[in-house]
Formats: sequence, C-alpha cells, structure tokens
Amino acid sequence: MLRLLAVDDEVPALEELAYLLRQDGRVEHVATACDGVKALQEMVQMIGTGERLDGVFLDIRMPGLDGLDLARLVGGFPSPPRLVFVTAHEECAVQAFELEAVDYLLKPVRAERLAEAVRRLEAATAPSAEPGQDDVIPVELGGRTRFVPQQSVLFVEAQGDYVRLHTVDGSYLLRMSLAALERRWAEAGFIRVHRSTLVAVRHVNELRFEGGKVTLTVGTETLQVSRRHSREVRELLVRQHRSVIA
Repeated sequence: MLRLLAVDDEVPALEELAYLLRQDGRVEHVATACDGVKALQEMVQMIGTGERLDGVFLDIRMPGLDGLDLARLVGGFPSPPRLVFVTAHEECAVQAFELEAVDYLLKPVRAERLAEAVRRLEAATAPSAEPGQDDVIPVELGGRTRFVPQQSVLFVEAQGDYVRLHTVDGSYLLRMSLAALERRWAEAGFIRVHRSTLVAVRHVNELRFEGGKVTLTVGTETLQVSRRHSREVRELLVRQHRSVIA
C-alpha cells in the first residue's frame, strides 16, 4: 500500500487530486501541502519520524519554491520518494523526466490516467520491480514532445551535454548525461560498452572478436567495445545466453 503526498497551490485542484488518490485501493494514505515550502517541511518531518513516503504527486508552477526546484531538493534525500508531476504545462516534461519522474500528468487529470500513474508508481517502489522496464523518455521535436519507450531504444551515444537515443524508428537528441541515463536504466538491461556508448543487451545480435578488437552488432549498427569494458560485456552476454537456454 502506498503512502503519498499531494502538492498543489490551487486548493480545489489539490482537494480533487487527494480525493481521487484516496479512492484507489492501492493507496493507504494521502497527505497534502499547498505549496513547495510546506511540502518540503512535511517531507522532512516524515523522514525525521521514520514515516514512510512512497511518492509525491507534484504541481510545477507554484509561488516561491516551484515543483521542479522541490524535486531537485528531494533528489538529495538519502532515500527520495518517487515523483509524479501533475501540471497544466506540457512544456516542462523533459525537465521532469531528467529529474527521473515516474510519470507526467496534464490537468485536468482523468481518473483512469491517474490510476495508470499509481500503477507505475507502485511498480517503481515494489521491492521486486525492475527499474526502468516501464520507463519512457520525452524528447523535443520542433515544438512537440514525443515520448520514447525505453524498450524501443537500441543504444545511446553521448554527444557533449546531450545523449542521442537510437531506436528502431530513428534517433532523438536528449539533454541528459550518459552517466545519468546509465544509472536510470542499469537494471533494465543497459550496459556501458564504451565511454560514449550505452547498449540495450536485449537488442545485441552478435559479439565479434577480430584482430584484438571487440565489436557488437545492434540492429544494423556495428559498435566498438572498449578494452576497458570488453570483459564485462562478454561475461554479461554469456550469462544472458545461458539463462535463455536454461
């Protein structure tokens, strides 16, 4: 059962959100806060008394401490709660997911869409959950936001302060470090094969050794494996192959 905190500076919206969350059978308790500062105080008090907090449903545009700033502070907690953003501003989706949000809901919130967010939150907080398996990444495309499923990503390349996601349908540029994405997707079958390349193990077709060099075939692309990562990559792929045969 989930213990949640709902945060919104608009009282009617906060009351509606809290009401809908309390109707969900997977939710045990919903606390509320009407601004970012009070939400932070509430979380600090809960942590201080040992009370469990599984997730925060968080508005973005709030006076004083807004939702994105609050999320950055929460990210510094020893065991931060999962975040779900609830907002009328779709243009903040990329920033929200850079902060590793579980979901991003647009107002007015439909009950069935909220239920899906609770499902994702429950999956993300379950001890047996595999982090990142249900993940999506928002990317900006000429004023539009496209949500790219993690499972469609073949490999990722670092490009300065950005990463390029290569999928079966094309490639997308995202402002995020490769190290941050590696941490986010580590348990979802992604492995570093080079200082600038992250690969989805499920999409590897071939591992090849030629002239002292190691390469992987992923989709139609051949990727170089650095000497530093070659042993780890080889052992991981062998273990996966054995588990499939077993």
